[in-house]
Amino acid sequence: MPYNNVISRADAQALIPEEVSNALLQEISGSNQLLQLARRLPNLARNQNRMPVMSALALAYFVTGDQGLKQTSEVNWAHRHIDAEELAVIIPIPQSVLDDADYDIWGQVQPQLVAAFNLAIASAVLYGTNIPATWTTNMGGAGLFALCTAFAHIPSLAAFADAYEVILGETAAGLDGVYMLVEADGYAVTGNLAHLSMKGILRNTRDINGNPIFKTNMQDVARYELDGAPIFFPNDGCMVPATALMFSGDWSQLVYAFRQDITYKILDQAVIQDAAGTIVYNLAQQDMVALRAVMRLGFALPHPISRMDAGLGFPFAALIP
Repeated sequence: MPYNNVISRADAQALIPEEVSNALLQEISGSNQLLQLARRLPNLARNQNRMPVMSALALAYFVTGDQGLKQTSEVNWAHRHIDAEELAVIIPIPQSVLDDADYDIWGQVQPQLVAAFNLAIASAVLYGTNIPATWTTNMGGAGLFALCTAFAHIPSLAAFADAYEVILGETAAGLDGVYMLVEADGYAVTGNLAHLSMKGILRNTRDINGNPIFKTNMQDVARYELDGAPIFFPNDGCMVPATALMFSGDWSQLVYAFRQDITYKILDQAVIQDAAGTIVYNLAQQDMVALRAVMRLGFALPHPISRMDAGLGFPFAALIP
């Protein structure tokens, strides 16, 4: 086995303080704007958690006359699941770098770990990039974009007069924009995730007099909101503008939970290979060590029925170019 020689956590405490795991998990939660919008569930006690969701709602009936019969109703539940999947990254480090006492190696590695985890999580949930099979099952599709496509919630910017119309309005022919698609299915938009280029599109959207619609003061830093819902512009590379410029929806419907905090192993005698089996690093031969970080979390889109949606709609829409 290529990873049979490992320095334990106890052996590496001088390099990795015990409190770093919790701090890193908090940094991931705080810097990942997708996690800020979605609804966090309590930490998972096991690999899979079952969530009962409403599948039939109670109905009330008027009683006819003084002696009319009262009708009955029922409430049903269905089971939805959330499964924790492992997310890992390995960062090789030359031994000579570690030997340099003046070099803050952890200060350099930690931002890279956060960025790697953030990008992997957001790319999987938004676009289905390397998404685990259980997440596909529990979300009902391979990422939000695939689901938006299946529900025909992908209005194109090119098919509308301007950004205002495609986001908040409809065409003269009655083609719904982003918000109207979500609202027509019984959901209110609570937030938006957009590519950074959307800032320029919003700034350039003007009224008939040439005044910017989404920005009134050109001197102050803009706090972007769309119909009262915040809009975030991730800078971690997760947004792919050629596919979708923006995701909007009721983010409380998207849930996630952590199963395991960040755990570490220091490898010093391992061989690191790529997917084809080619050796990329031979740690012992090249005088290197590698930090392996692992976490486990799960995502799901339970999609319970409500008074506004009988389970046939979808709470998200994606704006495409």
